[in-house]
Amino acid sequence: MNKIPNRQAICETLMAHAETDKDIFVLCSDSRGSASLSPFAEKFPEQFVETGIAEQNLVSLAAGLAACGKKAFAASPACFLSTRSYEQAKVDCAYSNTNVKLIGISGGVSYGALGMSHHSAQDIAAMSALPNMRVYLPSDRHQAKRLIEALLEDEKPAYIRVGRNPVEDIYSESDCPFEMDKATWLQGRGKTVKAALIACGEMVHPALEAAEILEQAGIAASVLDMYCVKPLDSEAVIEAAKASDIVVTVEEHSPYGGLGAMVAQVVSEYCPRKVKCLSLPDAPVITGTSPEVFAHYGLTGEGIAAVVEEILK
Repeated sequence: MNKIPNRQAICETLMAHAETDKDIFVLCSDSRGSASLSPFAEKFPEQFVETGIAEQNLVSLAAGLAACGKKAFAASPACFLSTRSYEQAKVDCAYSNTNVKLIGISGGVSYGALGMSHHSAQDIAAMSALPNMRVYLPSDRHQAKRLIEALLEDEKPAYIRVGRNPVEDIYSESDCPFEMDKATWLQGRGKTVKAALIACGEMVHPALEAAEILEQAGIAASVLDMYCVKPLDSEAVIEAAKASDIVVTVEEHSPYGGLGAMVAQVVSEYCPRKVKCLSLPDAPVITGTSPEVFAHYGLTGEGIAAVVEEILK
């Protein structure tokens, strides 16, 4: 079991590049510990800004640094970054098209028992609605590293959501296929299948598990890691849908405005198929750890596979 959360992989990647790139700046809103960015602050104090619990200031300061030619990475809990500082993300980052990378840590239901105030089940929809803002949900630590390396090479705003806890490795250090803004095919490409599973973030691993369970039941499924929710890789969605009877999306998000809605829009326009969107409910989520919450709402390999089998009956 992997013990390195995506947030730590992000810190390690930024530290590796900050050694030679003094334009890299990291900002936190009293969240350096929960963002795993304390090592960066200790090693590069001249490239680190602590705003305290002031998310709006965090984003505006990051935009100001970006306007001065710096590469700003602003980290804060996703639940606050995508709500309290939404106007700053909209105006200072998206509208102004500044080189700010917003890192939403402890996304989805990572905070578990702290409840709806600390859950971020709306952030994909909110951030995706902003022109110029890209939205990424890396599925494991290796992909998170590749994503940050790619983002260091461009000057456009982006929102990156990662969970709090370590997740199972999907890739490895030596085998992590990555192309910016292109979904990764994990299995089933080029084959005719019964179901196309399209997932993002922490839901990619359960989707892979579901495909294995379905295979044992004689049901072929393809799996797409849609880490790039915006811009959505429409070409991959269309290719997957055309080769399958049904499309099933899986996300740690509200049923409205997220990955499922975007995929359904593409499929309905270009290659009509039945689309089933698996997500968190449109209601305050139960209290519990991430695995407990996922199990309750069927966002597990077994739960996803059961839905596919039921649809295909």
